[in-house]
Amino acid sequence: MAETVMEVLAEETGGKSYKAFKYGLDHAERPFIDYSEDNIVWEKSGETDVHRTYVDLEKQSKDYAKSGYQLFTYFLDGSRRVYKVDDQSYTLSGGRNVIYPIIAGQIGVGCCKRVDKVIKPEMFKREIVISVPKIADADGKAGFFPALAMKLSRVSALQHMGIEINAVIPYLISKGKDDKFEDRGTACIQDRMIQSEKDMVAELVKKRKVGPDNYLIKDGSLEYRPTKEILKDPRKSQLFKNNYNYVIGISKNFNPEVCLDISGKPNPGYIADLKLYHRTPVARYVKKDWFGDIEFAVWYIRLRETSRTRTAFDGVVKVEKMLVTHEEYENGMQSDLVDMLSALIINERNPVCYGSDLRWANHLYPVYLTETFVKSKYLSAESFLHLF
Repeated sequence: MAETVMEVLAEETGGKSYKAFKYGLDHAERPFIDYSEDNIVWEKSGETDVHRTYVDLEKQSKDYAKSGYQLFTYFLDGSRRVYKVDDQSYTLSGGRNVIYPIIAGQIGVGCCKRVDKVIKPEMFKREIVISVPKIADADGKAGFFPALAMKLSRVSALQHMGIEINAVIPYLISKGKDDKFEDRGTACIQDRMIQSEKDMVAELVKKRKVGPDNYLIKDGSLEYRPTKEILKDPRKSQLFKNNYNYVIGISKNFNPEVCLDISGKPNPGYIADLKLYHRTPVARYVKKDWFGDIEFAVWYIRLRETSRTRTAFDGVVKVEKMLVTHEEYENGMQSDLVDMLSALIINERNPVCYGSDLRWANHLYPVYLTETFVKSKYLSAESFLHLF
C-alpha cells in the first residue's frame, strides 16, 4: 500500500517513482542585473510634464521627512521556494517510457501594514503545490488534478503535521521548446504565486483598505498579465485596472538596456549616471500581446550614492505604475504625483538592512521587513523535502 506522497502520486497517475535525489532549484539571493530581452515597445512620455533631464527630489523628500507626511501604508511581497522531489516515468503513445521531474514548491504571499510607524502583519497565505507532467492525467479527465491534490493530502504524514497539498499543476511536455522540464514546472509554480498576489491585492481593494490615502507598494514588477477573458471584456479589463489605481511596483533588479534616453535610444548609462535623490523622466510602455490595452508608467530613482555601492546599478530602483484613468491614458501620470511618490520612496530607504542582505542598497526597509515576514513562515528545506 502506498505510504508516501510520491508513492500515492505514482499509483494514482500510472507512473513509476525512481526515488530520485531531492534538492532545491532556487539560486542564492544576491544582486543581479536582469539580462532578459523584454521586447517592450516604449511609447511617448508617461507624465504630464516633459522633462529633458533628471528631476531633483532631495528638498521635497527632506520636507516630507520633517513633516512626517506618509502615503504608503501597505507593503506586499510574494515568494516561492522550489524543489525537485522525484523522477517518475510515464508511457507515451507508442509504448515509449519517458522520465519526467516532479517539482514541489512552497508559495508565500504576505502583506504588512504600517500603523503609527510600526510595521505589523496584515494578511498571509501559504500554499504547498506540486507540478507534474501533463501526461500524469493520461485520460484527460475533468477535475483530475484537484481530486489528486485531495488524495495526496490524505497521506498520513501530511495529516499528522496538519499540511495539505493545495494544488497539483500540470506542465506541458510538448516538444519545440528549449526550456527544461524543471523550468516548466517552476514556471507553473511561479504563475500560481503571481495569481495569489493578484488575489490579495483585489481583496485589499475590495475591503477598501488600499486607496488614495493608503497606497500599496508591491515588491517587484507590476507586470501582471490579465487572463484572456479579461482582455476580451472592456468592463472586466477596467475593473482589473482599478485594483491597481493606488498600487506601485518597485523592482530591485531590472534590465538597464530597456531604459531609453531623451533621443529614444537604449542607454543603460542613463541609469548609471542618475544622481542621488534624482529620478528619471517617466516613460510609457505597452506590450499588446501580453497586456492588451493596459499601459504602464516606468521611472527610476537613485536611493544610494555610487561611492557607497559596488556597482553603478546598486542603489537604483525601478518604479512601475499601471495607467488606470482616462486622463492617465491621454496625458500620462501627473508629474506632481510622480514627484511626491518618488520623494516618499526615497524616505523609505532608511533604516537599511545593511549586512543582512546583499541587496541592501536597493531595499526599501518596510519591503524588507515584509519579505522577512513572508520567509519566516516557510518550512525549512529539510522539513519540506521530508514530506515527499
